Amino acid sequence: MFDPPDPSKMQYVSQQAMSLSLDDNARSRTSIPPEQRDEIEEEEERERKRKAQLVSKLKFHTVVRHQPTRLERALPTVLRQINSVKEVAELVHKNSPLVGPRRKRSMSVSDMVVESAQSLYTFAAWSLWTLFMTSVYPTLLSCFKVAIVAHRAVAEGLLQILEWHLPIQSIHLPDGPVHSDGPVALKDISACCQQVHLRLEQFSYYPSQYARLRKRSHSSGSVSDNNSDYIRFYNSLWLVANDVIIGIAIGSFINDNATQVSRFLATIVNEYTIEGLKRMIRWLMDNPGGLKLNTELAAFLGDLFLWVIEYWSGTLIYFVVPHLPTMVYFISVSSFAGASMPIAILSDLISLLTIHIYSFYIASARIFNWQLTIIVSLFHLFRGKKRNVLRNRIDNCDYDLDQLLLGTILFTLLFFLLPTVIVFYITFAFARMSIITVKASLDSCLACLNHFPLFAIMLRVKDSKRLPGGIHLRLIPVAKEDVLQQPAPSPNKQIEDDDESPTSTDFERLLLPNVSYIGLSSHPLSLRQIFEEYFQLGSRIRKHYLSANVVFRLLTGRFVPPLGRDEMYGLQYSVLPRHRIGVAEMWKILNEAQDKTSGEPPWRVDGRASGQHQNGSVRSKSRHRR
Repeated sequence: MFDPPDPSKMQYVSQQAMSLSLDDNARSRTSIPPEQRDEIEEEEERERKRKAQLVSKLKFHTVVRHQPTRLERALPTVLRQINSVKEVAELVHKNSPLVGPRRKRSMSVSDMVVESAQSLYTFAAWSLWTLFMTSVYPTLLSCFKVAIVAHRAVAEGLLQILEWHLPIQSIHLPDGPVHSDGPVALKDISACCQQVHLRLEQFSYYPSQYARLRKRSHSSGSVSDNNSDYIRFYNSLWLVANDVIIGIAIGSFINDNATQVSRFLATIVNEYTIEGLKRMIRWLMDNPGGLKLNTELAAFLGDLFLWVIEYWSGTLIYFVVPHLPTMVYFISVSSFAGASMPIAILSDLISLLTIHIYSFYIASARIFNWQLTIIVSLFHLFRGKKRNVLRNRIDNCDYDLDQLLLGTILFTLLFFLLPTVIVFYITFAFARMSIITVKASLDSCLACLNHFPLFAIMLRVKDSKRLPGGIHLRLIPVAKEDVLQQPAPSPNKQIEDDDESPTSTDFERLLLPNVSYIGLSSHPLSLRQIFEEYFQLGSRIRKHYLSANVVFRLLTGRFVPPLGRDEMYGLQYSVLPRHRIGVAEMWKILNEAQDKTSGEPPWRVDGRASGQHQNGSVRSKSRHRR
């Protein structure tokens, strides 16, 4: 027993949960070569290999599964037949009048007059339609195809520029990828370039995606694949439309208040990145919180940082502040391309305007790490030991008296200077983590604008049968009142009277208790399954920033790399194919779509609709899955 799905509403039942993303595309786009991974990536890769090895060993100790039976193998066929039940029923109902002979009455004079008028109207309409389809329509279609191919060629050129490897091999970029020993592209270091790259990828994929949907709508392809592509396509279009609408509102607001926005940005930049940082450094130079620091070292480090800030503030005042109105105007204009563009530009501006804080963090972290490493080595010297680098262990070692004396002096000196370095390091590390948090929030906003499953949530609320997440089989108990009142005869009971034969009612009584009713229902996708990629992204961020390795890096002054843009944008690239469609392939797809487009008008020569014959039967255009 089941409720038949309605194919006209794109309802269907499926044994497997519906997939809202293309398989393995996010990983293929965000995979990092082994030579370009950092320590965190290498550790995660080792952990994945270890788990895979354990799973492969466990397979040798598991019970072999039984081979699927004939009924189990027939389950997909049964589900396909269930999906086509309503189509077949409607087809049988519409064509049932054709069964059997029908007497056709002769046409009256009025019927012949109406027939002639309809034929004349149909002939005129057919002539106009033929003229349009043979003269105007091919020209318009050719111009449209040329425009699409030209757009694809321009987009490919821009994509090649954004993917071009910069002459940067080994450098820590404040907003670059996690790996730093390989080629770096523009889209890897700029949120704005990454957003433009994503939009160009989407616009390059839309024509082929739409052509594939049109092609599958006229074929007997998989219902699940068609529905998944349909949801991905229209969800992407909906998100782009919402992005543009929100961007127009933001751009209009910024354009109307350009002066106030410029002053606000100038105040924020001066207060938090210049003056506020100066006050914090001067406070650290003057025994902060009652801590007794080394005055000379604190003054040296403070003066060094203040000198860099003075130079940076002069650069900002000379180059950036006079052009803030122009930058605000550019942001307002870019907002008309979508709200994601000003957010991406703001993320890049934060990276550029806080590059001096990033430099302070790198410098203080290196000083702290070097000093801590030297203190640990001198501590081993007191114990009469040394670190064996080749064997990666601590070995015994005999030192001379002068070595021990010099080590004691250096250890005491560095140990008492360590609190001063720690104070500066903690300050800049906290500032760096705050900037990373702000940028992660902006990247999360971009992810919601570019890949929020809005269309899937709407279908989940409106019609959950269009988002199947599996099937559920339950045994329906038979009610007692449905069973016949008289007891069923026993199959071993001998019939006393040879002339008396068992009736059909006796057989019904015998078989009725042995009949089981199974109810089949479709489970919709849960919210966890709809937002599965967001949970994976959250887990990726948690493993990167809240792991024990990151805490150890912070405590030892090692560099904590930000989560690369490839990982953050892997969620948004999950609905795009692994390889882009070329210009020649795009032209081929458009020509194939044109060849399969029928030029038949929406009326027939007999004056009736194209889906209706003279005898009233309807030609079904729906797909039959057998």
